[in-house]
Amino acid sequence: MESRYQAVYQHWQNDPEGFWAEAATELIWFKPPDRIFDPDLGVYGRWFVGGETNTCYNCLDRHIAAGRGSERALIFDSALTGEKKIFSYDAMLEEVQAIAAVLKNLGVAKGDRVVIYMPMVPEAIFSMLACARIGAVHSVVFGGFAAHELATRLDDLQAKVAISASCGLEPGRVIAYKPLLDRAVDLAGSKPDHCLILQREQLPAELWPDRGDLDLGQAIRAEKMAGTQIACEPLAATDPLYILCTSGTTGRPKGVVRDNGGHMVALHWSMRNIYGVKPGEAFWAASDIGWVVGHSYIVYGPLLSGNPTVVFEGKPVGTPDAGAFWRVIAEHDVKVLFTAPTAFRAIRRDDPDGDLVGLHDLSGLKALFLAGERADSETLKWAERMLKVPVVDHWWQTETGWAIAANPIGLGALPFKYGSPTLPMPGHSVEVVDDAGHSQPAGTLGNLVIRLPLPPGCLVSFWNADERFRAACLAEFPGYYKTADAGIIDEDGYVFVMARTDDIINCAGHRLSTGAMEEVCAMHPDVAECAVIGVSDPLKGQIPCGFLVLKNRVARDPPTIAVEVVDLVRLQIGPVAAFKTVMIVKRLPKTRSGKILRGTMQKMADGLPWKMPATLEDPAVLDEIAEILERNGYMHAPAPTG
Repeated sequence: MESRYQAVYQHWQNDPEGFWAEAATELIWFKPPDRIFDPDLGVYGRWFVGGETNTCYNCLDRHIAAGRGSERALIFDSALTGEKKIFSYDAMLEEVQAIAAVLKNLGVAKGDRVVIYMPMVPEAIFSMLACARIGAVHSVVFGGFAAHELATRLDDLQAKVAISASCGLEPGRVIAYKPLLDRAVDLAGSKPDHCLILQREQLPAELWPDRGDLDLGQAIRAEKMAGTQIACEPLAATDPLYILCTSGTTGRPKGVVRDNGGHMVALHWSMRNIYGVKPGEAFWAASDIGWVVGHSYIVYGPLLSGNPTVVFEGKPVGTPDAGAFWRVIAEHDVKVLFTAPTAFRAIRRDDPDGDLVGLHDLSGLKALFLAGERADSETLKWAERMLKVPVVDHWWQTETGWAIAANPIGLGALPFKYGSPTLPMPGHSVEVVDDAGHSQPAGTLGNLVIRLPLPPGCLVSFWNADERFRAACLAEFPGYYKTADAGIIDEDGYVFVMARTDDIINCAGHRLSTGAMEEVCAMHPDVAECAVIGVSDPLKGQIPCGFLVLKNRVARDPPTIAVEVVDLVRLQIGPVAAFKTVMIVKRLPKTRSGKILRGTMQKMADGLPWKMPATLEDPAVLDEIAEILERNGYMHAPAPTG
């Protein structure tokens, strides 16, 4: 069908407040907003001022009131335990009300912060919604984070209660969460009054009642037996729903604050118009609730829109093989899959010919969406060949909470351009400026910025740190939000995100995108994934250095492949790239969410002090990188600091 994108985007441009006012009518408000947008409130203005609502009500109670209580709401599938369970809206509401009652009994009230430190189990989602129901502000910390990182969040948030589990599961190992939580509480100056612990049979934990520990499962069962019902707290649209902390450069976490009203309006709009799913169709964001994707599209987006959401405890490979995603899609009739490109690179590496794809009926799948990092064209093309559905790269950030740019399947697909997340979504006016803030012509590499005000659903500030938010995101380019991404906008208005701005290297006076070089490296048929970093050079300032992971079953000589990749970059980008150094590695250092730690690799190559990232998936991989760097004559990276 012909895309309605241009008409919809024009509607927003002509009447921004009218556009979002119309979108808001599809949700339930206890009190309508007095103003759709007030530019004088908050850091850059606030949305739906004066309105009262409740996000949990719109996720659960609204669907039950519409007669959909018995329909699928949450699909739990653990590839690590074999457990599968489906919760209806009615069943979810019972679980959520029970946890809400437990929290209220412990004195948790509107505005109190609750830290959730849990694996991918249904109780984690129920806990988030329970907080939303009573007006408590939840802050989810990725399960298994180090005790020090958890302690900094307990201190920054002054959490009243922590909700956790006895353990989390990874392929081949069990991670004890309770000792990490205990250590974090010991380290924290601001200690929670109580810790609610979900006991898992794989590794039950010892509870310490004198320290405020309670068995979450027992408490839930008691409230359910009592039939406790907890009404939804009426909340201002501008009240905070959650705080999602990212690591800060000063040691203090950066707490991204999301509100209730604008957040639910934006996510609800995105489910229909970007992802193209209808109520009742299963949606799967293969991520973790510890990350923004999990907040937006495992929990809130699908439940607001009436789409069964898949909660998956497993990995794209190794649980048990590279066909895990295909099994889940086929078994639960998933219509749209959303995941990170790194997941597909891992699948492609282990099953390059897609032998496992054909073992499952994927005829119900309508689209695949990728986000979280650059989606190289070769991975996109591989996914298209294997799945035979549109593969949509879209661009957004923890700070924005939903897509800045996308190809909106729900409005009718636009022409695809490999390497581009397509066009800006309503609410986002994206421009390219140079370092002095001057607008740049089409095709010129520069800083990608978004004209203020940010749309509903984006962060309203950092937790208790408005000035920090202004300095980090708004001060450098007045009137704009700085995405810290570099890219171009072509003559058709398509956005190309090339790299984080600190991944743009200056080689002999030329500004070069390491992302563009990675795109070319990935074109080689033997390369599964790659990373390009800029390393110091006394003559040229910086020169690019490539790291390649080869596909499984590649029998050719690695040095020959390295030479071919260098030649390919010189052919596609030109000698100006000065791309001469390539190293073959077994794997790349990544965060648990799949992002490649290019900055850490760069510091190691330049011999600069570096810290062990809190989100690192496997610390041993950095030893492997250090060994490869030394073997290739690079400065020995010093021992990690901090």
